[in-house]
Formats: sequence, C-alpha cells, structure tokens
Amino acid sequence: MVRDGKIWIANSESGSPVFVLPKMANRHGLIAGATGTGKTVTLKVLAESFSDMGVPVFLADVKGDIAGMLEAGADSENIQERIKKFGLSDHGFSYQKYPTTLWDVYGKNGIQVRTSISEMGPLLLGRILDLNETQKDILTIVFKIADENGWFLYDTKDLKAMLNEVAENNKEYAAEYGNIAKQSVGAIQRAVVALEMAGGDQFFGQPDLDIRDWLTPDASGKGMIHILDSQNLINNGTLYSTFLLWLLSELFETMPEVGDLDKPKMVFFFDEAHLLFKDTPKALFDKIEQVVKLIRSKGIGVYFVTQNPRDIPDGVLAQLGNKVQHALHAYTPSDQKAVKAAADSFRENPSFKTADVIEALGTGEAVVSFLQEDGTPSVVEKVFILPPQSKMGGIDASVRDNAIKSSNLYSKYAVAVDPDSAYEMLGRKNEQEAVAEAEAKEAAAAAKQQAKEEAAAAKAEAREKEKEANRKKRAAKSVGTTVAGTVGREVGKKVGKQLGGKFGQTLGGNTGAQLFRGILNTLLK
Repeated sequence: MVRDGKIWIANSESGSPVFVLPKMANRHGLIAGATGTGKTVTLKVLAESFSDMGVPVFLADVKGDIAGMLEAGADSENIQERIKKFGLSDHGFSYQKYPTTLWDVYGKNGIQVRTSISEMGPLLLGRILDLNETQKDILTIVFKIADENGWFLYDTKDLKAMLNEVAENNKEYAAEYGNIAKQSVGAIQRAVVALEMAGGDQFFGQPDLDIRDWLTPDASGKGMIHILDSQNLINNGTLYSTFLLWLLSELFETMPEVGDLDKPKMVFFFDEAHLLFKDTPKALFDKIEQVVKLIRSKGIGVYFVTQNPRDIPDGVLAQLGNKVQHALHAYTPSDQKAVKAAADSFRENPSFKTADVIEALGTGEAVVSFLQEDGTPSVVEKVFILPPQSKMGGIDASVRDNAIKSSNLYSKYAVAVDPDSAYEMLGRKNEQEAVAEAEAKEAAAAAKQQAKEEAAAAKAEAREKEKEANRKKRAAKSVGTTVAGTVGREVGKKVGKQLGGKFGQTLGGNTGAQLFRGILNTLLK
C-alpha cells in the first residue's frame, strides 16, 4: 500500500508502520526465505504498491500463483484478522485487481515474447548453448561475419544458415579470422538444434520485444504489471536465467541516464534468482555485476527473490540496499552457517540476536532493513508483512485468455513475422553461386568441345593436305612415266631406222624408252 507517499510494506512488533522510500527503491533489493515463509506475499505487496504509484513492474511467475493480480482479492477470516491488526481499513485498504499484461516465451500462457539472435549476442547465447571456450570464440566470429556482411540474425534458422556458410567456406574465412574447425561448427549446430527442440525456435524471432512498451501506464495512471509465465520456462533453467540476464542487459542498454528520481521508472523482480548465477562464466558474471551497479542511475530497481542470500554473489549482494529476510531453517551445520551469514548482512539491532530471530520467524513475518533518507541502511527489525489486495493464487484459463487478447500489446506481438534475413540472403547467395558454377561448368564444357572440334578440324585439314601432296606426287610420277615411254619409243624408232631393219626399231624403241624414263625420273626428283 501507499501511505504518505511511501510504500507501506509491514508493521513492526510495536505496531509502527515500516516503509520503503520510493526514492531509494531503485537501489535494488533482496527477498529471501525458505519455501512457504511468505516471499510471494512480500513480492505482491511491493508490486501492488509500485503500481499504485504509477511505476511499471516486471514479475517472473514461476509457480503460477502471481497471475491472480489481475483479479481482486477474496475476503477470508485470516485476512480480516490482519486488516484489523494493521488498521488497514483506516488507510484505504480494499480488494482490487491490478492492470496486468501476461507474457510467455512459448506463447501459450501469455503474449509471445521474443528477441532476435543478434540482440541476444554471442556471450549470452553461448551460455544457453553450453558451449566450451573454443566454440564460444567461433560463435563470436560467426556473429562478426554476419554483421560485416549485413546478414541479419533473427531466428535459429538464420543462425544455422550462418554456421553452414562458415563451415563450407572455412578456408576462405581462416585468412582473416583464424582457423575455424568444422568439428567445432558442427558441435554448435547440434546445440542449436537442441535449443530449438526446447522451444528456442519460438523465443528467437520477430517482432522482438521493445522494452519501452513496458513503461506505459494504464488509463487510470497505475503502473502496468508485466508477468512472465515461467512455469514451463523454469524447467529449462539455463534458458530462464539467460532470458532474465538478457532482459537486464536490454534495460541497461536501452534506458537513458536519469540520475536520482523521486521514484523508479520501473522495477524488476527476478524469482529463483540463484539460477542467474549458477555455472556462470566469469565474463558473464562481471557483466551482471556491472549492470546491477550502474542500472540504478537509469531509474531501474532490481529485486532478487531466492531462498538463501548465499545464492547471490557478494559483489551483487553488496548492491542490494533493501532487504527482506523471511525464515530460514537451520537443520545442519551448513544451514546454521547460512543463517549466520544472512544475519551478518544486516545492521545489528542491540535488542535481539538477528540469527535467532531468523530461525524463529513464522509465515508472513520477516526481518527487514531498508535504505533511509541519507542512503544508509536502517537497523534490522522484526516485522509483520501486510496482506496483498489482489487475489492470491492462479487464474482460470478463460480469464487468462481474455486478459491476453484484451491487451493493447497483443496485436503487436501475437503474430510472428519472418523478414528478409541471413537465411534468405545466404539462400540467394548460394543460388547465385550455384548458377555461376553451373554456367562456368557449361562454358568450360563448351570451350573444351570447341577445342576438341578445332583440333579435329586441324587434324582433318592436315590429312587433306597430306593426301593432296601424295596425289600430286603420284600424278607427277605417272606423267613422267608416260612421257618418258612415248618419247623413248620415238627416239628408239629413229635410231632403229638408222641402224636398219625391224629388229633394230623394236630394240631401239624399248631401250630408248627405258633410258629416257630413267633420265626424266632423275630430273623430277
């Protein structure tokens, strides 16, 4: 609830109201405690209060019991006792619903929420795909090649097309980017297929979420409460945590610097926060810590919800100024250390031992410390959390469906689009290369055939020339023989006449012909 311009979250043991100062709400916070100790109630009371102040809120609904915020709470004996105990009737407490937009990565229990492969980036995507360092380096190269060539990476089929491109042309790319092993590319491709089977093909695509759409209040001026249905998403802890990390990074990169404000521009509650830091590589952890440190200057408050404060790394925990610690159970020596660590994170109260109180807290009770006007944490105190005004628990399918389709953002994000991107661009590139290759082969074959034909023609021409030369040689020889015979016979006749008698003619003719033929052949040669 909002009281005197401040967020009234609880009453102390003495009955005094305990507030979260809106101007300090973007200094982040922690809600911790064992299962069933009241974390969800605390989260709802804070979210309702921010909404009442016109501040939009994001919540991850892991158990399906937060969506009830879009319906008014129901009266009960327990709630009536708490209303009376806190004196809420005198301060405008009423059961009411809150403006709520439902989202879902899978598009089943909320408006489809998507981002593009490019927006996710190789660092976060490598974490989703569980790649080793070499494979992450190659994935980074793939992104760089795509960026330099204007091949847009929107969805998983774009990424697979890019991986094929790099694998098939790895030798050409190696000169500029270094060795790219086909085996490593193949491992990435298999990981992408596994991601698609886990629903990644639905999460990556267009239109991608514009985080600025979440900043618009409803018609009454209340901040919109955006609830991500995570009941199925939480089964894939890596995808869930990476989505939240992407969301945090997107906020950081999108929102302008605003400095200190009277109230946050938006507040995020990340449930099951331990998943954000589980098996997180150092490069990614450093990025998370940096974003948490700097994002408050952009008016964004981030609240981590988890079972144990030990789930949050010290570097991040140190940035969480507003703390709500519900009960922790110390059944083992390890549990006892966890309780002590939780107690030590608070500013000590001389009137009680914090660790003992944490162990003895009942449902709806907590120890808290919030930032004061001067930015210092208040002394830890035991409090009783106010009840929420909206419905506790889930909602019917018909109510959910109506809420989804009546949202102003439904028409913008419900239908997926597939713009021209790497898949289509590389498809055309491959087609053009195939056509060019086919034309080159055809031209080579034609040139080869032409050369073959020209060689055959030249050979035929050479044979003809040889035949002609032989023909002329034979003709010349034949002419010489005929002429020699005729002339020889005539000469012989004349010689025979002079020698006298028929015998002399015959002998002289034959001999003369032979003699002349020999002389002529010698000359022709």
